[in-house]
Amino acid sequence: MKLETLRDLLIDQLQDIYDAENRITKALPKMAKTARSPELKAAFLKHLEETKGQIERLAQVFERLGAKAKKKPCKAMQGLIEEGEETIKELADAEVKDAALIAAAQRVEHYEIAAYGTVRSYARLLRQPAVAKLLAQTLAEEKATDAALTKLAESSINVEAT
Repeated sequence: MKLETLRDLLIDQLQDIYDAENRITKALPKMAKTARSPELKAAFLKHLEETKGQIERLAQVFERLGAKAKKKPCKAMQGLIEEGEETIKELADAEVKDAALIAAAQRVEHYEIAAYGTVRSYARLLRQPAVAKLLAQTLAEEKATDAALTKLAESSINVEAT
């Protein structure tokens, strides 16, 4: 698709995010299974459920924009997930592995925060308040997940890893 307008770019970026979110739903169960900390396992499983809701929300966004909900391969997320899979396979003490899993998960969250912030801004500029509201809801969830992971890391996981 040739990108001629900001709307074209918005849809292109949404297709990228749609692929990324679908990839994340496959990675989170593996991360939860690998995590030693019950709190970390729970955080990964909670975010898995949120991610499923985010995928549904993206389908609503595509519908509101009159566009087909389709995936464009997200190479950035492919790379981030590959790094996360390397972390899962890494030989490490359980506490250190949990710290590494948080680091991998936060890289994903930071990518998503950037992506959702961008598309929300595009939706606002295109005078699509309903779309912007849906995207803002997901952006808030991503920021909350990042904050929860930071709190978990700083309060126990990283301390145990020392």
